[in-house]
Amino acid sequence: MLDRRAFLTGIVGLLATPLAAEAQQAGRIYQIGYLSVGAPAESANRVNALKMGLRDHGYAEGRNVNFVFRWAETAEQLPELAAELVRVKVDVIFAPSSTEVEAVRSATRVIPIVFASHADPVGVGHVASLARPGGNITGLSVLMTELVTKQLEIMKQALPRMKRIGALAVSTAPSTRPALHAVEAAAEKLEVQVVTASVRAPEDFDRAFGTMARERVNGFVAVASPLLRSHRVVLAELSLKHRLPGIFGPKEHVEAGGLMSYGADFPDLFRHAATHVDKILKGAKPGDLPIEQATKFELVINLKTAKAIGLTIPPSLLLRADQVIQ
Repeated sequence: MLDRRAFLTGIVGLLATPLAAEAQQAGRIYQIGYLSVGAPAESANRVNALKMGLRDHGYAEGRNVNFVFRWAETAEQLPELAAELVRVKVDVIFAPSSTEVEAVRSATRVIPIVFASHADPVGVGHVASLARPGGNITGLSVLMTELVTKQLEIMKQALPRMKRIGALAVSTAPSTRPALHAVEAAAEKLEVQVVTASVRAPEDFDRAFGTMARERVNGFVAVASPLLRSHRVVLAELSLKHRLPGIFGPKEHVEAGGLMSYGADFPDLFRHAATHVDKILKGAKPGDLPIEQATKFELVINLKTAKAIGLTIPPSLLLRADQVIQ
């Protein structure tokens, strides 16, 4: 009788073990680190898009997932903040662009890293290939080298007589160098001379615009980076002050008063990046998850700004616009 009871107890224990483990896994609250440059309010729509994407996969903040945010005022602060996230031992670190990825990959080669708008992950050496990134990094890419080429072509349409174009770029951003090479190559085909205006911090913006004005550029291309986006209002004001038409990547620049933008639908990218986070939390290795490329792009034009700087946008270009701000 005792042997039979012991046997039954053992069987029940064996059956209960997987159920208990499953319940424990289901009750776990994952920690997602989020590292970015700029104030939280400036990225609210992107953060909300990521959270929405996670909800699509069954995650709810406070129930089975929590965010650990770290916001840097400048790129120089990123390494220290990345190290903090590593010390907290988060399950995944969300690093939106190449600027944040550069800091995080120096802090850890173990914790999975997911990005949503990397400009050129292969070109800057962050991954081995788009199909098989390897290591602990994956996500979505906007392929900046192709994007700036298209932006330059749009500027040429807006300014048919354009002979000199400024390239406003953040020198500390990892993707700046390949992007500027792409601008130079595209400009050469269009017979346009490029004047590079590099910045490292917000204090450099006045000087950069002053340089472009003295060099008598007809307009400028802003090579997208977190620093420029977080100071988009200042950049819009400077372009008005110097009456310089410019084209940006994120449409937030145009909503803040910039002239034009051509770029990916960034909230859509952030929402889609949640799929990578979900797969990783379920056991997938980042290095085995192919990097996806942006497929939705939009041209946005601010006619109010065009009028303020005395520019008439060709009707053919207006017809191509996905959104026109009056």
